[in-house]
Amino acid sequence: MKSVPIRMDRRWLNTFQNHMETDSGWSTWERFQLALEAAESQIIPDFDTLQCLRSLQGFEPLPHQIKTARRVLGDMRGRAILADEVGLGKTIEAGLILKEYMIRGLVKNALILVPSSLVLQWTRELNQKFQIPAVAHKKEWMWDHCDLLVASIDTAKRNPHRSKVLSKHYDLLIVDEAHKLKNRRTKNWQFINELQKKYALLLTATPVQNDLHELYNLVTLLKPGQLGQQTAFSTNYVAGKRKPKNEAQLRKEVQQVMIRNKRSDGHISFTERKVQTIPITLSPPERELYEGITRFIRDQYRQGMGLKNLLSLITLQKEVCSSRDAAFLTLFKLFQKGEQGKEELSPEVHHLVDLLRRVKQQSKVEKAIQLIQSIDEKVILFTEYRATQDLLLRSLTAKKIPAVPYRGGFQRNKKDWMMELFRNRAQVMVATEAGGEGVNLQFCHHIINYDLPWNPMRVEQRIGRVHRLGQTKDVTIYNFATADTIEDHILWLLHEKIDMFRTVIGDLETILEQLELKEGVEQNLKRIMLESGDDEEIRHRLTGLGDHIRRAREEVETENHRRDVLLDGTQSS
Repeated sequence: MKSVPIRMDRRWLNTFQNHMETDSGWSTWERFQLALEAAESQIIPDFDTLQCLRSLQGFEPLPHQIKTARRVLGDMRGRAILADEVGLGKTIEAGLILKEYMIRGLVKNALILVPSSLVLQWTRELNQKFQIPAVAHKKEWMWDHCDLLVASIDTAKRNPHRSKVLSKHYDLLIVDEAHKLKNRRTKNWQFINELQKKYALLLTATPVQNDLHELYNLVTLLKPGQLGQQTAFSTNYVAGKRKPKNEAQLRKEVQQVMIRNKRSDGHISFTERKVQTIPITLSPPERELYEGITRFIRDQYRQGMGLKNLLSLITLQKEVCSSRDAAFLTLFKLFQKGEQGKEELSPEVHHLVDLLRRVKQQSKVEKAIQLIQSIDEKVILFTEYRATQDLLLRSLTAKKIPAVPYRGGFQRNKKDWMMELFRNRAQVMVATEAGGEGVNLQFCHHIINYDLPWNPMRVEQRIGRVHRLGQTKDVTIYNFATADTIEDHILWLLHEKIDMFRTVIGDLETILEQLELKEGVEQNLKRIMLESGDDEEIRHRLTGLGDHIRRAREEVETENHRRDVLLDGTQSS
């Protein structure tokens, strides 16, 4: 539909001027020109023109995001799977679509279902970037009184919330991390299928992971019957669990409901990751403490101490690499004995406490302060332990370096306040793992891994807070490693064996699932540390685990290539 030009002849203009009431501030001609300018500004050249682009705040969408929004609004009529690769901005695409529908008067209420850790992030981005007055779900009454609600899918599907949600009709439903809906026998899939919605967006970077029927289940949520009945789909399109047949026809059907943009399409180039290892040499008292705890753990293992307590002792060994303060409280919690409230410690534990007290200066803290002073830019410093976080904040304050904390125990408004202080006033944010979830820190490009998590997923989450869409500078990652400790071994595994830091690993969750370990990666690492007789055996067993992870990664990359071949026709043109 083309715009209609506004044409007015001179006689009409003269008549308009003669009959306009005179205003003390504006002439009739000036008021007419203002009215004309306002009318012209509202002209829509055609249906594909996005009106929402005028109301965005502080950012400009990328071309592939605008194309995606236009295609969903036009060709797909508001029902689509947004399957861009990680980091290409599916959230922005969903925000554009929601905003456009609101401006056109087609969406008055919307429900956004996301993992609980992302509720705050979604709410903040919709408000700040799109001026969409979305609110985060907190109380049951909000289902009936809030038109634009961001909620956890786990909360929404449970009673008493479930009945409230299913009783409403939503103009638009958005589901983030929709690959969790891949199995139609799960409560998640059944719940989303029951929801009453006019338009729907499913966001996932992995619409197919292990089985082609996962793709069928997602498409069925959007457009039942698009791929036929399940038996017909299996007959017509499935040659094997992950192997399709009649691929050209399957692409044609899928591209009507799915858009997939990839990094290789050249839509965006990410800044680089620069990695520096910062070696820490322990002082003699610190070394004596570390060796004392290591000997104590191995003695307890040889004496047949319960496995649960032994694994807790490995945590103590991790903590002593972080700070004396972190190890101190754990030591008392593990070995507090006696009756009627009396605290009694064994001679061995008393010896460890004495070693703790001899540590007056902490090499790692001193190195962190020196590094931050040399950077002289904003830095996010990650630690795993609350006691270490408090120690670092005190030490930074003593050096007059403005720093703020960020941790999981904070209420949402306090988290927002800490983020605002970090953005505008403080040089350093000292964050526990809560800082690796659901927050975006593109205005910062220095990360210090003061402590390294043993779970690779959490490492990538940390880096992803900074190295993401919108980051304009190269990101520098500083990894602290105390020499000749378990921390040294873990850094070697993550850095040298599986190259965690230099590249975006991508489908990391899928890789870890592919390992088929009886326990998680972190528990396996604890066992290796516990059962190995010396450093040489530790390194040997870590090599085996690293090779296992690399093979799993290669298998996932192969499967991803097959998936991309299948979905190639779904890219926006």
